[in-house]
Amino acid sequence: MKLKQQILRWGPVFQLAWPLIVANSFWNLQMTIDRIFLGQYSTAALGASVAVMSLFWTPMALLQQMAAYVTTFVAQYKGSGHPEQIGPSFWKSLYVSVIGGLLFLFMIPMSDWLFSFLGHSENMRALEVEYFSGVCFSALPTAVVAAVSGLFTGLGRTRIIMAINGVGLVFNVLFDYLLIFGNWGFPALGVEGAGYATALATTCGAVFGLVYLFMRPRSDMWNLSDGWGWNTEFFLRYLKYGVPSGLQWALEGLSFAVFLVFVGQLPNGDAALSASSIAVTIFLLAALPSIGIGQAVSALVGDHLGHNNPQRAERDTWAGFQMAMIYILVMSTSFVLVPEFYLSWFENTDNPQAWAETAALVPMILVFVAVFCLFDTLNYVIGFALKGAGDTRFVFLVALIVPWPLMVFPAWWVRDMPDGLFWGWMGTTAFVIVQDTIYLLRFLGGKWKAMRVTHS
Repeated sequence: MKLKQQILRWGPVFQLAWPLIVANSFWNLQMTIDRIFLGQYSTAALGASVAVMSLFWTPMALLQQMAAYVTTFVAQYKGSGHPEQIGPSFWKSLYVSVIGGLLFLFMIPMSDWLFSFLGHSENMRALEVEYFSGVCFSALPTAVVAAVSGLFTGLGRTRIIMAINGVGLVFNVLFDYLLIFGNWGFPALGVEGAGYATALATTCGAVFGLVYLFMRPRSDMWNLSDGWGWNTEFFLRYLKYGVPSGLQWALEGLSFAVFLVFVGQLPNGDAALSASSIAVTIFLLAALPSIGIGQAVSALVGDHLGHNNPQRAERDTWAGFQMAMIYILVMSTSFVLVPEFYLSWFENTDNPQAWAETAALVPMILVFVAVFCLFDTLNYVIGFALKGAGDTRFVFLVALIVPWPLMVFPAWWVRDMPDGLFWGWMGTTAFVIVQDTIYLLRFLGGKWKAMRVTHS
């Protein structure tokens, strides 16, 4: 009877989360295929792509999560019975997406200067510049996809998000095939082609999502057609909550990017960076479905608080956490027991020595990744629940303070040691344990139950 009651409690979360899990898996698969193609092209290209994405993700996370924070506004307005405010909320998110996406293009001329500071080998730096120049074009459509997806998540209509990400996945595989290797008469652009493929595929997904949204017969109910007008007070309120939400991810991304910079400076830097790149790719395979559960929890918390029902918001949060933990336990166990299964995806025989050095390091890193995943589930579920209430300033402050003393500075300290990779990943694991314990204590404190983004 207790098991049946527990499964029933999972129902609302699962109904909203499973399309998001599939959608995030599509996005993860898109990234994984990118890196598999690049790994087949060259092991160095694989390492460069992950180093670039770690740096690119810092400003991109800020923009994407600011755009995606429309979920909380939509969910709380929906729950409180004010659907006419949904359209204006979406337009504020869309303005953020367009302005921020265009600003990314100004980073391209600075790419050579930017990557000269990383201290990586000349060959690695050249590949990093090429990939960064291509992937910067993906910022605007990625933010638009986040805005559209955030709107539908807040409305509880998550199945369309699967289609949006599915379109991006299909076109990304196609453009990777054409532009990395030069098939069907296209130029072989290598790592630069992978960046352009991401931009083109994401644009296809963004266009599909916008067309679907504005062609819906119920769009007027949400005031989409008339809600585009500028409202300074509303826009500043959106930024008040959206900026800290984005900064949380940006700061975590920045700290991890700096961590990877120091990994690349180890005595075996190229192999350590490539091995860490493979481990991070595998980590995302496990993490993104948990993010889908967290996104669903965030929308449900917002909706329940709009109805002034914090008890149900708390119940759905714990239900989501239980679901995510069951999944992540299975994935983490597989990282430890069968690392060769994941490693085989990235094997490159063109440079056997480079591959052998990389492959020898991956199983050790995956042990740390397994522990990291278990604790990071609190980040994805509890952290999203706090943001669904509007507690974005707190999660921003945690992301500002915690990563550097526990993850970044230790990686800098050990960058000249032969076993520095081990100690660096040890610090990364310690960071996530401390961070997510803080989130848990904040959630248990209950201050979030009185928060609302719809009036402040």
